Amino acid sequence: MVTINCDMGESFGIYAFGDDTACMPFVTHANIACGFHASDPVVMRDTLRKAKAAGINVGSHPGLPDREGFGRRRMQMRRDEIYALIMYQTGALQALAAAEGLALSHIKPHGALFGMAQNEMHVAEGVADAAEALGLPVIAYSDCCMSEVFTRRGITFSCEFYADLDYDDDGRQIISRAHESVAPEAVAEKVRRAVLEGMTTAVSGKDVSVVAESICVHSDTPNAIAVAKAVHQVLTDEARLTTA
Repeated sequence: MVTINCDMGESFGIYAFGDDTACMPFVTHANIACGFHASDPVVMRDTLRKAKAAGINVGSHPGLPDREGFGRRRMQMRRDEIYALIMYQTGALQALAAAEGLALSHIKPHGALFGMAQNEMHVAEGVADAAEALGLPVIAYSDCCMSEVFTRRGITFSCEFYADLDYDDDGRQIISRAHESVAPEAVAEKVRRAVLEGMTTAVSGKDVSVVAESICVHSDTPNAIAVAKAVHQVLTDEARLTTA
């Protein structure tokens, strides 16, 4: 069974980013930004309230301290720094969630932090340290440092597949500074193949193996709502959608 997660709460002050409310009916898990790469305390609280009204799960979406780069630029950080920044951000969201009668369901690192945890063992260990301390599962990735570390340490995790991003020949997502529109019909077929066959086509045309236990859609994709609807529909049609 497969969930649908979406990065949300990434507005800041007077600056709006993504259409979270419109996407919520078509996702099962909201990954809420916690103030480092985006968001602020009021946006965090308001996103939690909207998610509660929509009846979807809420988790933290901690990122690198890089608002100007939206957390999509790599930084050199130690394992203990990775642990601390995830604890700090998730703890803030956890407090706001508790005030709304909500409990966090997961952690999903954002942007460059996610990519670093895929490729750098000490970063994956730092994420695991925080997940272990908080007792929360992680939305992660297959066949990488995260999956190796989490499996060894007994950290519960699910493997993510990106509906609206391209893939390279190593089966890794290609992180872009800004997302472009994608055809909903193509997304639906891409997700269907990833879920049923465990395969996707890289930008080179090569077929690569993937594990799709949670499908990610981004609320800042220009046609995000159509994409989220397409993903929700194909998983419903294939009887693979779960909210757990």
